[in-house]
Amino acid sequence: MAFEQAAEELVDAVVVNDGRLLLVNVQGGWGLPSGVPEEAETPQATAARVVYELTGYLVDGSSLLESEPAADAPPAVVCHLLSEDPSGEAQLTAGQLRWAPFAEAIDIDGGLPAPVRTYLEGHTPV
Repeated sequence: MAFEQAAEELVDAVVVNDGRLLLVNVQGGWGLPSGVPEEAETPQATAARVVYELTGYLVDGSSLLESEPAADAPPAVVCHLLSEDPSGEAQLTAGQLRWAPFAEAIDIDGGLPAPVRTYLEGHTPV
């Protein structure tokens, strides 16, 4: 993949906290916070930056989820919450954010990418 193509690819942030997944409402549906990497930015750094810009939450971009080589899903990065309260500089309002239990998030309309569903299924509290 050429650098130009990679720079255009979205990165999904999988923000988890206490058995819940952070979802954002954009274009009328719930999904993962996502954004385009800046020049020379790793997927982990992109995820952390995008979450802060969109939601105001400070997170770490700790681990890149493995995906199938032929999958069309964007890279997904698991992020852990570092701040309880979002900053006032978020692009989205509180009504555009939702913390969903893993079991509920797995079944959201529009679906989550397969690597994200697999991760959540493996980490859903019993």
